[in-house]
Amino acid sequence: MNSLSLGDLANSFMLQNRGSALKSEMTRLTQELTSGQVSDVKGVLGGNYSYLTDIEASLSRLEGYKIANTEAAVFADTMQIALGSIQASTSDLSTNMIVVANGGLDDVVLQAGQESLEVLRNTMSTLNTQIAGRSLFSGTATDRPAVLSADDLVNELSLLVDGINGPSEKILAIQNWFDDPSGFDSVIYSGSSRGFSAFELAPSQDLTLDIKATDPELKGTIRALAVAAIAGDEALVTDSEERSVLLYAAGQGLLQNQEDLTSLRSKVGYAEARIDSFISKNATESVSLEYAKGTLLAADPYEAATRLEEVQFQLQSLYTLTARTSQLSLVNFL
Repeated sequence: MNSLSLGDLANSFMLQNRGSALKSEMTRLTQELTSGQVSDVKGVLGGNYSYLTDIEASLSRLEGYKIANTEAAVFADTMQIALGSIQASTSDLSTNMIVVANGGLDDVVLQAGQESLEVLRNTMSTLNTQIAGRSLFSGTATDRPAVLSADDLVNELSLLVDGINGPSEKILAIQNWFDDPSGFDSVIYSGSSRGFSAFELAPSQDLTLDIKATDPELKGTIRALAVAAIAGDEALVTDSEERSVLLYAAGQGLLQNQEDLTSLRSKVGYAEARIDSFISKNATESVSLEYAKGTLLAADPYEAATRLEEVQFQLQSLYTLTARTSQLSLVNFL
């Protein structure tokens, strides 16, 4: 009877090969136990990746919307803060202007006009607010400031009203200049006439934050502050009564414009609510998809633990066999 046996080199190679296979299997099972997901995705899916691909594509798309939603939220929140700052600084000022103008004390009127100039400067600066180098109130021209400085505006209006007699005539001239497209919109506003590009919050769900420095609500505030600033210019307005009339008109303008600013802020507030809604909706959908993906690729912990124990036993047995085989010698058979 013939017998077939392996040589020492072949036997050693067989043991090494089996050891490598068991180590690889143990690594795979350990990874499945720690991650909770199978490592053999192809085997679990039976070669059909369509469902998994669809889940991963949806997750990738939602990640893109997450970035857009975050950007939109930052823009809307910053815009709301800017508008709130403008309204807060002009709300109390409007009442103060009216009281001071009715008081008739020229020095106090002058001081109120000079304070209005500082508020105008802050307002114009606020309208030039930028986020990540992009202007908020410049329309599509986000690469440049929305407006020139308050001093540029006052200088322009000073040239306009110089030589015009009477406060009513000065106010009318300023009003017409602001309403004329070749006035404020062309000389002081440096942004674009086109609104800011829409944010895509979800499929077929766009959000437009189209608020520019040329919007009537903001122009009305700037115009009233500019009239008050001119009233505080002693070189331009020398008559105290005229100065009081200008300041009173400016105060009335600011007061009436508060409702418009509130409406504008409500518009931004509605946009903020929509953004928050889609952030929540997209986050919920992402969690659902992640759960579906996890369920699809989930490893059975009991099966993996049982199989890992078996592999560990086999590997220990292989080590024992290898050790005993390595100790064999001719002397042991003599």
